[in-house]
Amino acid sequence: MPYVNVKITKEGTTAEQKGEIIAGVTELLQRVLNKNPATTVVVIDEVETDNWGIAGEQVTHRRIKGK
Repeated sequence: MPYVNVKITKEGTTAEQKGEIIAGVTELLQRVLNKNPATTVVVIDEVETDNWGIAGEQVTHRRIKGK
């Protein structure tokens, strides 16, 4: 039973987009690793940009700077 945890920044991702991610990851595991989609679990965690850092800087500040 594969378990995949996808973490994204919380910036307005729609339910439809999340559905596409779940379907796409499930299909990828089936195609590449021959995993059963019925037992594949995909969880999406949305993280506030203040709680996500890249290169020692909060994503919130990077977005403001246009990085």
